Amino acid sequence: MRRPRLRRADPLPSEVRVELALVRGEQVLAAAREDTTHAYVVATSYRFVICTAEQILSEREWFDVDAGQWDPDTWTLTVTWVDGRRAGQYTFREQETRVPETFHERVQASVVLAAPLDLPGPRRSGRVVIRKDLRNGHLIEQTVLGRLTPADDPAVIARVDQLIAELRDQVGL
Repeated sequence: MRRPRLRRADPLPSEVRVELALVRGEQVLAAAREDTTHAYVVATSYRFVICTAEQILSEREWFDVDAGQWDPDTWTLTVTWVDGRRAGQYTFREQETRVPETFHERVQASVVLAAPLDLPGPRRSGRVVIRKDLRNGHLIEQTVLGRLTPADDPAVIARVDQLIAELRDQVGL
């Protein structure tokens, strides 16, 4: 006699799935309920979403994510954004979730090519990145400057322009 296959319970209530309004080809890859707000943190194939059954609180494409940091001691995922918006922190104490791993995989999948600015001196950090929109495959150029790197510095502008040209050439843009 065959034993039935056990399935892990779907962490998303049907009302939350409806609110996500998944587009064609989009799938929920991981989800967990955030401890502080009780909103759902959802990693789909195309987006990183924070939502409740009533509304989407935050919704960003994977190419909008600058970085993420998982703290296993506090069970907290910290997310920073390319546009410099305030970082988000999401805590999942002792929940069985694949959100941190899926987050990392999706962000990496969106990075096609990256190069550091490598400018001499303090306050001159940053990078130029070619990212992929995972929804449609379009390539996007991004310049991510360090907090104290002056965007109007002629040396920074020249180096960014040079790197963008090099990366565009490497990916055939």
